[in-house]
Parts: sequence; structure tokens; C-alpha cells
Amino acid sequence: MVTSATLFAEDGGNANAGKKRVVILGDSITAGYGLDPEEAYPALLQKKIDAAALPFEIKNAGLSGDTTAGGLRRIDWALGTDGADVLVVALGGNDGLRGISPEQMSKNLVGIIDKARAKNPSIKVILAGMQMPANFGLAFTSDFKAIFPQVAREKKTELVDFLLAGVGGVASLNQPDRIHPTAKGQQIVAETVWKVLKEQLAE
Repeated sequence: MVTSATLFAEDGGNANAGKKRVVILGDSITAGYGLDPEEAYPALLQKKIDAAALPFEIKNAGLSGDTTAGGLRRIDWALGTDGADVLVVALGGNDGLRGISPEQMSKNLVGIIDKARAKNPSIKVILAGMQMPANFGLAFTSDFKAIFPQVAREKKTELVDFLLAGVGGVASLNQPDRIHPTAKGQQIVAETVWKVLKEQLAE
């Protein structure tokens, strides 16, 4: 299983040779559960960045099983002593699966953003939305989905409407557990994130 600790250890944590940093704080989807690390969307985004000759390096801070509460606890570690120029927050799926209240999840997401800005007031933040399956009930799924645009508006961040757009619920694009994307699914996730991320890197 790939964890953020593994990826940070591999690159030495400060091997970006003057490049700006993009930290992606996420869970098993970001970590690339069940796949080669190079098939996970953060690595695919790095290829897009390199192809566009942009001076940025992706740091994959995806940790399988993580929640927004976990992200809040480890955001300082994920950003490291050098901080980051861009932060992508891709958490919340495990909160929904565990039935954590949308209100608590909102507080955690706000806390993550506030901590990141405390370290670097000019950091650009992108919040990636998630959605729950219909079998969780209309009230919960609606409240859950609404949290992400609400937090994005409140904290003035960019928003990826739905991280798994075009992938969630599509059997052929998910592993047998029906939760984690296949390599092809990860390619679609990368395209979804790239549409928002590239605008932030070009500014």
C-alpha cells in the first residue's frame, strides 16, 4: 500500500530543486490504492505539469483511510518546513462512509485551509468535492454534497465539483471494491483535477 510517508521518503522531502510545490492532501484515492504509484492521479498530474514545462512539483500526501479529521491533524506535516504554493484538499469520502456529520466535516476542512494559510498566506487552495451513493439517503447525501461548495465560498478557494466525476459508480472504471478507481479511472480523475489546477499554476 502506498502512503504519503513512502512518497515523501522517496523524494527526500526537499528534492524539488527550486520548483514550486503542489501538495495533494487526500486519502486512498490520492494514494493510488491497489495501483502502481505512477498510476495514481498525482503522478499523472506531474506528467501534465512537466509536459507544460511548468516549474511545479507534486507532493502526494495521500493516506489510505484518512478523514478530514486526520487531514487536519497532519496538514502541518504534509506541508513540511518549506510549505507549499498550492494545496489540493481531496478528503471527505471516508467521513461520509463512516457517517461523520457534514457539520463536523466542514469544520475540519475549514481548519485545514486555515492552517495552510497560517503557514503561507499566499497559498492557493483547491477543494475537491465528493459525493455519497444514493443508498445513504437523500438528506445525508444532499447535505454532504453541499459542504464542499459551501466551504469553497466561505474560504474563497477554487473548487473541483466532484473528484470522481465520470468515474464514481462506473463499474469498468473501478476496482472490484467499487470504491477505488482503476488505472483508467485515475486518468479521468487526473483530467478532472487538471482543469482547475492548471489555471492556478499558470497565474
